[in-house]
Amino acid sequence: MLPLGFSSGLPFLLVFSTLSTWLREAGISLTAIGLMSWVALAYSLKFLWAPFVDRYDVPVLSRLLGRRRGWMALSQLGVAAGLIGMASTNPQAGLPFTIIFAVLVAFASATQDVVIDGWRIDATTTERQGMMAAALLLGYRLALITAGAGALYIAEFVNWHSAYLAMAALMGVGLIGTMLAPRIDEGPARQHLPFAKAIVEPLADLFRRKGLMLIPILALIACYRIPDYAGGIMANPLYIDLGFSKADIANVSKLYGVWIGIIGAFAGGLALTRIGLWWTVLIGAVIAAGSNLMFSWLASGNATLWNLTLSISVDNFAGGFAGAALVAYMSGLTSPGFAATQYALLSSLYALPGKLIGGASGAVVEAYGYPVLFTGTAAIAIPLVILCLVVRQDTMKTVTEKNEKIEDAAPVVGAGSRA
Repeated sequence: MLPLGFSSGLPFLLVFSTLSTWLREAGISLTAIGLMSWVALAYSLKFLWAPFVDRYDVPVLSRLLGRRRGWMALSQLGVAAGLIGMASTNPQAGLPFTIIFAVLVAFASATQDVVIDGWRIDATTTERQGMMAAALLLGYRLALITAGAGALYIAEFVNWHSAYLAMAALMGVGLIGTMLAPRIDEGPARQHLPFAKAIVEPLADLFRRKGLMLIPILALIACYRIPDYAGGIMANPLYIDLGFSKADIANVSKLYGVWIGIIGAFAGGLALTRIGLWWTVLIGAVIAAGSNLMFSWLASGNATLWNLTLSISVDNFAGGFAGAALVAYMSGLTSPGFAATQYALLSSLYALPGKLIGGASGAVVEAYGYPVLFTGTAAIAIPLVILCLVVRQDTMKTVTEKNEKIEDAAPVVGAGSRA
């Protein structure tokens, strides 16, 4: 699970913030960089092709490795091929080719996530899924450090092409994990719901249980991480424009910042046990959105390394805290019979609006400046607080009814830790 978690986390930053750093240094406009963030929509739309991946075999590879491992190997090779393709391009002279290969990386990476989650859930009993999820998260965080700080170090001291070639080679860690993973689908193909029913039934169950309250619930989920996604795509270009070196960004944002985010996530988990779900969700909404004001302050003539460290500390802690709160909230909304599918749908929903809005973030910066963008994303805290108040009674009721079932959602929590 550890190398598979690493393989799952490695590609994400390479088509998101690390790529935005490369593009900005290459002189690509902020508008184009913002639009490039839409490449990561593959992670939000993966539920659309998940039934196909779950049902059909890969020719040759599935016969040799089994259905799950066959798809794992194919998707990992696809990620590596896409990264090699990105390494061979020059964004200044051929940005369309960079985009094409980035789309391949995102699609193959999202497919890999679907297969790894399916293998993990099938591989062992519910009682052991907590350890599986912990190993997945550790591998994933190590990959974020590698694809963030590691890629920036290589780019700083060698070049961007070598950085992406090195990341392609590291997908070999995932292939090793695939070869080591037990073959668990030796029997005949399992029966699956038709595609339409597999999507509609979980939604119908949510509506039956929540009624019209489902509308503000979904609105809260959809808006909760907008400040993170809408502002996050412009964070690295901001650092570059303020004169920070790639080594500074790697040290503070990609190395130090990841561990602060982990501390924030643990703090969110502790808050869940001490003050309850609703208060944790409310606090997470306020601090995650409000932390964007630190970047407005940084961009307003306060660009020192100490202030960068302070801003990233506040932002990453708040993001980790809010992420833990949202994962727990979405997990509590699921039904035992539809937990995996409902969580996949909800987790796709929370990421989608922020990524769509994030595509326009570069145009906002070019028109009005960085402080306006980050102040605007911080203001999203106001409607979030209102939505939290609207769903308060339902959240309290849900906790009362399901407080013994939170642990059963742990395997699904591990799958959705990309926030």
